[in-house]
Amino acid sequence: MDNGYFGEYATLVAEAGRFHGDICAGIEIGTRMTMSGLKRINITDPKGADRKKLMVFVEIDRCSTDAIMALTGCKPGKRTMKIRDYGKMAATFINLETGKAVRVVTRMGKKGNGEGKAQLPDFAKAPEEELFAITDVEVPLRPEDMPGKPLRRVPCACCGESVMDGREVEHQGKTLCKPCFDKADYYHMVA
Repeated sequence: MDNGYFGEYATLVAEAGRFHGDICAGIEIGTRMTMSGLKRINITDPKGADRKKLMVFVEIDRCSTDAIMALTGCKPGKRTMKIRDYGKMAATFINLETGKAVRVVTRMGKKGNGEGKAQLPDFAKAPEEELFAITDVEVPLRPEDMPGKPLRRVPCACCGESVMDGREVEHQGKTLCKPCFDKADYYHMVA
């Protein structure tokens, strides 16, 4: 197994661990996910020569996302990392130049050792096919999804706040932000 596609596994885990603050199972698996994804889309220098060719969608807001961010250089603020928190240990790596995209999802469930503790594989040595299901996928990207300055801004007819890049909802002739359309959000206003 080639764990050293764009660097040695131990070196990459250490780099991701420094970014995250410690080395945990999420950092170890996120490192292998990143190595597998980048290899499949032919990105060899994600923070250098290939940095403008890469976008990643992550499906969890846990430690593995920090590993992917640390090793790829992709960030939500640069619009090269999209976070879709579905609670799944999965990420889709996209080569923007070629359009090649793969979704990498862990195969690992918790395997008990008889004492109720999870047995985790040796992430440095376990075969890729044991750790992941890797699927070629298509990711339709609009110009509004790409890195760079906002292409447009519109005000919400309800709250008046600005909505950027096609994230608004047209409803009964009004332009609304998603929270106003859904009549809910993660916060509640305090009186």
